[in-house]
Amino acid sequence: MAVIGYARVSTAEQNLDLQLTALQAAGAVRTFADTGVSGSTVERPQLAKALDRIEGGDVFTVWKLDRLGRNTRHVLDVIEDIRERGAGFRSLTEGLDTTGPMGIAMLTIMAAFAQLERDTMIERTRAGLAAAATNNRHGGRPRKVDDAAAARARELKGKGVSASDIGRMLGVSRATVYRYLV
Repeated sequence: MAVIGYARVSTAEQNLDLQLTALQAAGAVRTFADTGVSGSTVERPQLAKALDRIEGGDVFTVWKLDRLGRNTRHVLDVIEDIRERGAGFRSLTEGLDTTGPMGIAMLTIMAAFAQLERDTMIERTRAGLAAAATNNRHGGRPRKVDDAAAARARELKGKGVSASDIGRMLGVSRATVYRYLV
């Protein structure tokens, strides 16, 4: 029996130290870590390597359930795959352990709450963007060229003026001119 650890951070700026320390304290003999990979991404190379390493009697361990994934269906599929290999699953922060039926039931509930949290966050973000749009505020970089300058660029292009020359006249790059001509 071996404890196989898995850690993940979503961005390269985040730090794995807390997770790695906890997994080592939990007895992980080998730890796999994905850096800069979202939990909603199915393609996680180190997770795939960790799952390939699992054998019967091993315990696949994560620091927190959301490190395994944000999508309830995916989390449960991964854990079912682990169980089919004769291994157990353990989440240190939530204290989940699938070696018994209560652990499996609690895991299903916790995965559902993780999914609910993510869905709620997405819903709030979309509502905020919609509210901003009704107030004529839009995200992203401000436009380099207003509608009048874009119309002038189209007019000049129609007269045969090159995009580079139009860009110099408007004080923008040639690429910006092409963006507004399409």
